[in-house]
Amino acid sequence: MANPKRKHSKARTRKRRSVYYGGLSRPDTMQCERCGSTKLRHRVCPSCGTYRGRQILQMEEAA
Repeated sequence: MANPKRKHSKARTRKRRSVYYGGLSRPDTMQCERCGSTKLRHRVCPSCGTYRGRQILQMEEAA
């Protein structure tokens, strides 16, 4: 089994990690067709509870 001869420096480790952590982007969002609020794509709308024009969750109306 091969073993490293020297310890990797913090700079070298951080350079390697920056490729992955620096490449992450924000998830895509879109407007809900029914209520117009912002939601994640391919998810049920948290405001009105619909997905692709169908009512999935029964949301309680604010009194």
